Amino acid sequence: MPLVKKLRLTVEGSTLDCVRFGGGKKPLIMLPGLSLQGVGEAALPLAWAYRAFAKEYTIYVLDKRTVVPKGCTIKDLAEDTALAIKRLGLAQADVLGVSQGGMIAQELAIGFPDFVRRLVLAVTASRPNETMERTVHGWIEMAQRDQWAAFTADMMERMYSPAYVKKYRWLLPLLSKMGKPRDKERFLALAEACLTCNSWLRLDQIACPVLVLGGGQDQVLTGRASEEMAERLGCPIHLYEQLGHAAYDEAPDFNRRVMEFLGE
Repeated sequence: MPLVKKLRLTVEGSTLDCVRFGGGKKPLIMLPGLSLQGVGEAALPLAWAYRAFAKEYTIYVLDKRTVVPKGCTIKDLAEDTALAIKRLGLAQADVLGVSQGGMIAQELAIGFPDFVRRLVLAVTASRPNETMERTVHGWIEMAQRDQWAAFTADMMERMYSPAYVKKYRWLLPLLSKMGKPRDKERFLALAEACLTCNSWLRLDQIACPVLVLGGGQDQVLTGRASEEMAERLGCPIHLYEQLGHAAYDEAPDFNRRVMEFLGE
């Protein structure tokens, strides 16, 4: 297990949490998706999940700002990310963006191209679609009503393959108890921000090499969202046909594919 350090960075009128681990010479920025937990709470699981990167990279997992104003957009979150990268003293880094983090990563690569050497966009989208809107609105409604058991069950069903859900369904009662976020209003603001992603028409402004990874059975954003990004970018894509939104968790070769691309 690599040594893990928690950092708190200042951004415009707020702070932003960061988890750092690994001892490699190359910097890697990881931007995770929408979650009920902050990266600080998930520090050890994150370091374990991405321990394969720790020898070659120093990894920085960046959260969203601590205080998220209502009406915050994906573009706003990308500007926060750029500020955080400056605070870390990094001139350039490889970037892995997952789900909402991938939406932020697109805006980062468009608005701050000098910061991004290579970019991996995993199970993400560049514009809203019907599935995304239905899913996010459903999660928002359940969160507003404090229906955390229903929320956890719906998230698990939508994100993971049927085989995975069947294997770990017994964990649902425990996950439901752990699932309530510390700051519900922050979660709601971040969920609403997902629906502001709108980089589709500007994807051709991304100048760095890009790899897209998606799940063919993605019930959160759709596999088609990944395919259309790769088509517009003219970049390589690997679609895990039998996996869903949590392909990054389920696919045994996910980290290897990312590392091979970043090492080119």
